[in-house]
Amino acid sequence: MFQDWKRKIKDNPQLSPHLLWDIDKSKLDLDKMKTFIVQRVIERGDNEDFYAIFKLYGGPKGVREVVKKANFHNPRDEALARILFDLNKDDFECYKRKQLREKHLNC
Repeated sequence: MFQDWKRKIKDNPQLSPHLLWDIDKSKLDLDKMKTFIVQRVIERGDNEDFYAIFKLYGGPKGVREVVKKANFHNPRDEALARILFDLNKDDFECYKRKQLREKHLNC
């Protein structure tokens, strides 16, 4: 879907303000908060926001690795991430933790 991302990316891409409305911009650390930011883009972002995170985090392959660490609360967002980044359920760390938790509780 984003094969042409290098051609469409802007020199200084900005994330849409509505994505981080609840974050103090002066305390925003793009590196430490990358999983949170990528998750927000998947939940509420548009194409320009995807291009911005591609620029920030090393293209679709870099974002794909970040997505694996996200903790999706909405099955729709998880499904979108799986489709966009060609992932399986068991690629997500949150899914692995859930499986371990269920296995442990069902002893």
